[in-house]
Amino acid sequence: MILRRSVLACLVAVLLPLAALADQPMIYARHGKAVGGYDVVAYFTEGRAVKGEMRFNVMWKGAVWLFSSMRNRELFEANPRAYAPRYGGYCAYGMARGEVIASAPDAWAIRDGRLYLIHNRDLMGRWESDAPGEIALANANWPGALRN
Repeated sequence: MILRRSVLACLVAVLLPLAALADQPMIYARHGKAVGGYDVVAYFTEGRAVKGEMRFNVMWKGAVWLFSSMRNRELFEANPRAYAPRYGGYCAYGMARGEVIASAPDAWAIRDGRLYLIHNRDLMGRWESDAPGEIALANANWPGALRN
């Protein structure tokens, strides 16, 4: 019995600090909702940020994804990687610098068929001034930056 308690105490002592060092989640989800509850398919089909509805939701990669219509939900379910934002929805500008930063649903761009989210509209101009270079830097940092 004493041995069992000792082993358990050692496991807790080792595993508890490791839990504190856990990686960032692969998908940035504000309040459990990917892209702050916005419909990622609508960026492609409507060319704008559209708030999703809870009745059209999908659980994917540990986050709830909301959609504005059943059709958009079905498109996402058929090929989620085609619509999911790069870098798990974290800020592409920050990822180019190896930083894991929250993004805003209204600061976005589509380049070469991929959705990129940025922290805010103020950073959009900087990111867009050299989007190919920013993307190359961010690609080199993803997903390793999640472990920093």
